[in-house]
Order: sequence, then structure tokens, then C-alpha cells
Amino acid sequence: MNELGRLEDLPQNYRDELKSLNLVPLWPSLRGVLPPQVPTRQTQPTYWAYKTLRPLLLKAGELTPIEKAERRVLVLANPGHGLDKMQASAAIYLGMQLLLPGEWAPSHRHTPNAVRMIVEGEGATTTVDGEKCPMSRGDLILTPTGLWHEHGHDGTEPVVWLDVLDLPLVYYMEASYHINGQRQTVVPGRSDRQYTRAGVMPTYVFERSKKAYPMLRYAWSDAKAALESLAADDPSLEQVQVTYTNPETGGDAENILGFYALMLRPGQTLRLPARSPAQVFHVIEGQMHAQIVNSTFTLVEADTCCAPGYEAVTLRNLKADSPTFVFVADESPLHRKLGVYENWG
Repeated sequence: MNELGRLEDLPQNYRDELKSLNLVPLWPSLRGVLPPQVPTRQTQPTYWAYKTLRPLLLKAGELTPIEKAERRVLVLANPGHGLDKMQASAAIYLGMQLLLPGEWAPSHRHTPNAVRMIVEGEGATTTVDGEKCPMSRGDLILTPTGLWHEHGHDGTEPVVWLDVLDLPLVYYMEASYHINGQRQTVVPGRSDRQYTRAGVMPTYVFERSKKAYPMLRYAWSDAKAALESLAADDPSLEQVQVTYTNPETGGDAENILGFYALMLRPGQTLRLPARSPAQVFHVIEGQMHAQIVNSTFTLVEADTCCAPGYEAVTLRNLKADSPTFVFVADESPLHRKLGVYENWG
């Protein structure tokens, strides 16, 4: 392929005239935005150890009262994007959020979609659109775009959860904002009880639910049981994984990012093929090695790492006598909607 002309090859007066008219010559930068064969990726393999993060998060609880923070969060930022960008990948934001006993994080709603993966603690709840969702380790709670949500804590120990948002994408689209609200009135009923068993759902005599997100809390006890049943039913199954879905449509739980639970059998090594979306891995139970490009991370419970797209990932369970369970978030729904999803096998 012929070398493209450089910007420096153009006369300065010509460049100045283009600049004055808000014009840019494409050819000097063409390979930067349309590189051959593999996209340019800023997302780097990155690892966050919970044992080093947790003391700093608790210190933030001492230094900043909830009234001054509203949401007390340490952002898990990928250095490839620049720490000031506060993003783990092109479309994924990660943050570890702390709620102390007796605290209430006030109600608000925002355009980015969010989920909460509970890391530790008991006694806290998230109220979403009037539904009060208990928070226990490993639970996944949705706070989709536009829905009011708030957090309260009636327990005795700190509660921490991992926030996963599509904030970078929504911000890039210039569509990111929030609105503060009043404390919600809790309504009867919990969607996680209505949709507990796969294949059966409530019968609506006159019409179906009109909620875009009919299920908000996905209990870890149910997801773990599903993984264990799947593994026992087919001992030859290599990738024991379930997808968090909308129980009424069968589609993704939210519309931009995808969420999954993965079980590594005792001592198992699993190679995940290269796919276009970036991925995040968070250990719920167990220990594993994650080999991503030229980096190998050792993750224990509550640790998190991320992988760029278009790269294979190899996970190895470090426990020879018990499974390791992993929460996974990726950009697959977005890539599929845009028609750019690829699986390189």
C-alpha cells in the first residue's frame, strides 16, 4: 500500500486556510481512524485488587460524609484512556461504591444505564422505580436509564458494590445528565420473586407488563444454582455460562452492555475466543489467572480486570477442588446493534 501524504507535506499557508474554515484534510489521518485489519484500541489489560482498593474506599468514608459525596465511589480507570476519562473501556465505566450503616444515598435518575454487582456486606437496599431490592454479595441489580433509584443501609457493616455503567458512550453522545428527586415511595412486590424460575412467568390476564425492565434484581443464589445445574447436566460443556436477560423478551437485561455469570470447573483452563467487544471480569467466588494479551493477572474474590476487544482471553481456575465463579460485563449488545460485532473464533 502506498504511503499516505503527511500533514507536514502541505504548505503552511494551505493548512492555515483550512484551519480558519474548520476544515481538516483526511488523508494524513486516514490510517489512524481506519487502520488495516485490526482496530486501534486504547483499552489496556488492567487489574484492580480489592485488598488494596478497599482500605482507600473505607478511608473515603471517613474523609467525606455521604451528604457531600452523594455517591461515594472510587473509579476503576483504564490508563490507556487516561485516568481523567474515568472509563474502563470505550463504553464501560466501573466504580466501587461504599455505603456505611445508617446512610442514605438520595434518589436520582440519569440517562446512562447502570448495574450494581454487590461485593460485600448485608443490610443495604436499592430502591428502583419504587421496588426495594435487597443487596447481598453476588446479586446483580439494574438501575436502567431514566429510572429513579436510591440506596439505603440499615445494617451494621459497610456495604460495597461494583457499579457498571455505559457512561462513556452516553457522554460521548452528549446525552449524559442526571436529575435529583425526592425519596421514593416503596410499592409492594419484588420482580425477582415473580421471575425466579426459568421458563415460567406471571400470567397477566388482560395485558402484559408494560415495563421495559420487568426484573430489576437477579439474586446470586439463583444464578449460582443455574450454573451448578448446567455444569452437572453436561459434564462435557466447556464454557459454563449464563446470561442475565429480560425475562419477558429473552433479550439482554439492558440495552447497551451485556452481563453474564461464568463458572470455571475445578482446575479448568478456559480460552475465550477473540471478539470485538471489550470485557470486564469480576471474581465473585474463588481464584483465577487471567491471561490478556501479554499480561497475566491473579484474581481472588472481589478483584476485577478488563480486556480490550479483538483479543482472546484465557482464564484458569486456581482451585483444584472447587469452582470459581466470575461476573462478566461486555459491550456485545452495543456491537450487535451497530452491526460491528465479530467473533474471531
